[in-house]
Amino acid sequence: MGKLFLVPTPIGNLKDMTFRAIEVLNQVDLILAEDTRTSGKLLKHYDISTHMQSHHMHNEHKMVASLVDRMKSGQQIALISDAGTPAISDPGFLLTRACVEAGIEVDCLPGATAFVPALVNSGLPNDRFVFEGFLPVKKGRQTRLQQLSEETRTMVFYESPHKLIKTLAQFVDYFGADRSISVSREISKLHEETIRGTVASVLNHYTEKPPKGEIVIVLGGKDKA
Repeated sequence: MGKLFLVPTPIGNLKDMTFRAIEVLNQVDLILAEDTRTSGKLLKHYDISTHMQSHHMHNEHKMVASLVDRMKSGQQIALISDAGTPAISDPGFLLTRACVEAGIEVDCLPGATAFVPALVNSGLPNDRFVFEGFLPVKKGRQTRLQQLSEETRTMVFYESPHKLIKTLAQFVDYFGADRSISVSREISKLHEETIRGTVASVLNHYTEKPPKGEIVIVLGGKDKA
């Protein structure tokens, strides 16, 4: 029986790659990559020559059964995403679930993921929090925001730069202009920054200075009082 490795990759700085991750990617029979061009640069940097195969949201449903069969026959497979930990707002859940159901061992290595440093350095309570990932683009978005308006735990969201201002404006409507918020972008990269304040003040900041790069929003929960 083979094995599935879920291997985190750097979200910015290539030095965030772990020794164990490099070792696993060198030893497995196959690496499943969200984008082989992006991952190819990482593998080249660490002189990893293991064969890669594309595995993304548009083909993962079709591939699961054949991949499970390969692991049943004894192959070891590693899954990586473009950046961060697989299955966190990236492909990985379907294959992991199929392996668990088939009795195939799954080993998720610890490593880089964007929301943890954003949450920890936000200055907002992190003893209890809820990870929301990307909000629905259209259908269900308003319903989800309405539900979250009563959430008392700190909330964590992913957002793209061209949608950030719209999202912050909706946060004003659903959570209030004075709710505490922290927005981190380009984590571990050269131009990394975190802007903290109220929803209104952070909205004003990014209205004047349009954001670039990958973004994590950390929003304070509703005051229990």
